[in-house]
Amino acid sequence: MYRFFIKRWLDAMLALLALIVLFPLLLFLMILGAVKMKGNPFFRQRRPGKNEKIFHLLKFRTMTDRRDEKGNPLPDDFRLTRYGKFLRSTSLDELPELFNILKGDMAIVGPRPLLVDYLPYYKEEERIRHTVRPGLTGLAQINGRNATSWEERFTWDLRYVQNVSFLGDVKIILGTLKKVVRRSDVLVGSEIPAGRLDHYRRKVNPS
Repeated sequence: MYRFFIKRWLDAMLALLALIVLFPLLLFLMILGAVKMKGNPFFRQRRPGKNEKIFHLLKFRTMTDRRDEKGNPLPDDFRLTRYGKFLRSTSLDELPELFNILKGDMAIVGPRPLLVDYLPYYKEEERIRHTVRPGLTGLAQINGRNATSWEERFTWDLRYVQNVSFLGDVKIILGTLKKVVRRSDVLVGSEIPAGRLDHYRRKVNPS
């Protein structure tokens, strides 16, 4: 009952309430972001949602659009600003995803939406993560956040999908708040888990 009926409506109501309460902060970050990023403060990217339907994830921008002499984007470390690092370490860059939740693209709790590029390389059992809406936070985020490997994230994601419950979601939300307050297990810049990228590269270019 909760998974198929109550969860979606509860997510929408909580997202709307959060947007109302956090509106002053969102407005402040929009203005500050426009100044710091010299333009649009938002970052939009295509991500796979429920049933692998593509939607546009909305976040606050943390990187500039700096490019080399050939017009190619510079590495993340050169484009990630001090302001962007602060947003990521406090998870404030994620706040605009409340609009994605309100719209129905995402849930408050669920597997984090990964890149569209990864879709062709999932194993069959890994696709189970797309049978629910992706989340603002999830079981993997309270068990290591960005510091976990690709395989560990999928293990936690699949465990969540197989055991969706109201009490489970409450525990994940409380665990997330604890992580955010402590700023623990957060990696920024190019410090992306090597295991995740190596796993992806092995699938793209098998030896």
